[in-house]
Amino acid sequence: MITTLVIDDDYRVARIHAASIDRVTGFRCIGEAHNAAEARAVIARDRPDLLLLDVYLPDEDGISLLRSLGASDTPMPDCIVVTAARDMQVVTAARQAGALYYLVKPFGFERLRGQLENYRRWRAQLTTAVEADQTTVDTLFHPPSSGRPRTRLPLTMQSVLDNVRSASRAVTAVDVAQSLGISRATAQRYLSELGRQGLLQVNLEYRASGRPLHHYRTTS
Repeated sequence: MITTLVIDDDYRVARIHAASIDRVTGFRCIGEAHNAAEARAVIARDRPDLLLLDVYLPDEDGISLLRSLGASDTPMPDCIVVTAARDMQVVTAARQAGALYYLVKPFGFERLRGQLENYRRWRAQLTTAVEADQTTVDTLFHPPSSGRPRTRLPLTMQSVLDNVRSASRAVTAVDVAQSLGISRATAQRYLSELGRQGLLQVNLEYRASGRPLHHYRTTS
């Protein structure tokens, strides 16, 4: 079980994130902290595996907190920054301070779940490796994301991509349409475009008669 601490000065947002974490298989939220001092105390006491860290805290900014954790003698938790800050200087500073990923608010549950599941897979690869071969080294030095620069997608297309990412198996246009409450034709159009952009992998299932069935999964 991956223990996670939510650090956000907004009590309502912190509760939402904490509840979302508990909905993701393999994760457990062990608490909420609403300022840097409280966060340090919980980290020292409970040793969480992962932080969901906001930048805007009342007593210290989150990046400064992250830097200080990295400079301490105790093991540093992994961290996903979760913030409304869009300034590229803040994004760069978060990465330099040790953040594995950066989620820009607002975002839905599917986006958070997808990123947590990416992190879980990334962590599992590292913990099960015995030798540091090149594949393991590449995994270690790449954060748990798609590994490619991402452009901003239209809202519905992003929802389709998030839906495929969160699935435990390859999905069809019918699966996505039923899950998101959109038409099959709309789902198929966005899935095809995501496949064309290289964001999804497409596999064909040839049946005895009729057109082949398209199955989609993420390329990461």
